[in-house]
Amino acid sequence: MNPTQHVTALGQRLWLDNLSRSLIRDGALDRLIAEDGVTGVTSNPSIFHNALAGSPYYADDLARLKADEPDAERRYEALVIADVQAACDLLLPVHEASGGQDGFVSLEVAPRWAYDSMRTVEEAQRLAARVGRRNLLVKVPGTPEGLSAFEALTTLGINVNVTLLFSVAQTEAVFEAYIRGLAARAQAGADVRRSRAVASLFLSRVDTLVDTQLTAIGTREALSLRGRAAVAMAKLAYQRYRRIFHGEAFAALAKLGATPQTLVWASSSTKNPDYHDLLYVEPLVGPETINTLPDKTLEALRDHGKPAPQLEEGVAEAEAQLAELARLGIDLDVVGNTLQKDGVDLFEAAYQKLLEQTG
Repeated sequence: MNPTQHVTALGQRLWLDNLSRSLIRDGALDRLIAEDGVTGVTSNPSIFHNALAGSPYYADDLARLKADEPDAERRYEALVIADVQAACDLLLPVHEASGGQDGFVSLEVAPRWAYDSMRTVEEAQRLAARVGRRNLLVKVPGTPEGLSAFEALTTLGINVNVTLLFSVAQTEAVFEAYIRGLAARAQAGADVRRSRAVASLFLSRVDTLVDTQLTAIGTREALSLRGRAAVAMAKLAYQRYRRIFHGEAFAALAKLGATPQTLVWASSSTKNPDYHDLLYVEPLVGPETINTLPDKTLEALRDHGKPAPQLEEGVAEAEAQLAELARLGIDLDVVGNTLQKDGVDLFEAAYQKLLEQTG
């Protein structure tokens, strides 16, 4: 059993935070599924921008689309939806073997609709219909408008990956929206047993911003907290997950066969070269969670990972660390809101580059 397989044996699923036609046609995704136990794939505009720039397998289709399809956005969708469908098909055996709990591929609604709940609902329904695979997760941002859309989509039976979460408060708000959406679906007499959703909590970007603030403060106490905020935040978010989905708030829906909304550790590659390359992996191994890893981090886990069930260890220490950050004047809710806005802007910029690539 290699370290990636050990992680899955400990109850955490590993998804690949990457998708390209090369991964599919060269057999790399097949091997990751078979040899490393990868059970899902996430994508975003930045990933597809890199895929179109780096893979030789798009040129013929793009040339044909340029001749037949005048709209750049529809050309982009035609290219990437084919990849999403192919990845869904590769992961379908995983999806079926897990009873519909796993084996998902994520595709994001265009970032420009991040602050328009009605249009997000419309676009999510359209994309789900175009992909036509039951193991698709439509990605919706965790903005207030995105949460409203997520609740509506859950009521409609569309499975969602809520992305761009950067704080415990944002994550808890997502859980509450999921429960409201499921409750409305159940009240309408619809089946909730096939409803699935995940909540993607971004990690490394939190430390990047908080570390900058701690360095500016400059005291020994402040400097000692660098590189600790994100893991502490994740541990406390998991405690909220346990309390909500294994408690009274979800009990009635659980009796109807509803499934909790799974936490996904996202942005799990370290940005600071001074930090351990598995900083956002090893301390957060635990059951009923997912870590979505870029290729390099997955390779590091396979090469020298030492997984152990650490997610529920050091919770009191995590609480103390976040309390100390607050005492120093660092408000993690403000940090989360800042990073969420920045994340929408970054994905929108990447999306516009994508449209230029297909133009």
